[in-house]
Amino acid sequence: MSPDDDFAAAEFVLGSLPPAERATLAARRLSEPELDAAIRAWEERLAPLAEAAPPIDPPADLLPAIEERLRRAGAPAAEPNSPDPALALRRSLFRWRAVAIAASLVAALLAVGFAARELRRQAVPSEYVAILQKDAASPAFEVTVDLNTREFTVRPVAAETRPGKSYELWIIDPKLGPPRSLGVIGAKPRAASLSAYDRAVVENATYAVTVEPPGGSPNGKPSGPPVFVGKLIPVGP
Repeated sequence: MSPDDDFAAAEFVLGSLPPAERATLAARRLSEPELDAAIRAWEERLAPLAEAAPPIDPPADLLPAIEERLRRAGAPAAEPNSPDPALALRRSLFRWRAVAIAASLVAALLAVGFAARELRRQAVPSEYVAILQKDAASPAFEVTVDLNTREFTVRPVAAETRPGKSYELWIIDPKLGPPRSLGVIGAKPRAASLSAYDRAVVENATYAVTVEPPGGSPNGKPSGPPVFVGKLIPVGP
């Protein structure tokens, strides 16, 4: 079914189609199941809004006032086959109400869309943590990351101090190529930024710690294999 037919189905339910088009569509729905289904779907969507829409009744003296203005303007009398002014007015008012209902529907759909988007946004975890350890040994370091701000903190947990050596943290991901240094880990928690990396990389990367000379790797590359590794897991929304 074409978009035009779907729009016509909506207008059919709203009652805003001209009589001839409405009659044609009513005849078509008897032999076109898809069109009939579309009309029924629009009836279900619009029924609650139609019930909630306030009635729009014209003032009691509106039609006489219009007729009086036409008479004063010297308008010719209506031909026998011309549309009844009162009927035309009622149709116009009905269309106004249909437009109001359609506008309410659009506003309601937008509100639902915004609410759903906000719920999805709130449901996506932003706080992640990685416990860096070797095999099943005690946790050595903890890395916490806020994916929204790309800020991370690394802190020692139970790593033994190695005299004359430094621990260095690395982020490892195939998209990055060689491991990238995130700096030397001191005795106290250290905060830094991961803003240079995409969110997906930060979330899925492996975080590793190597043992380096004092002050860190002299050439920007790990001096040996990692001694502690871990990956991020979500800890909260």
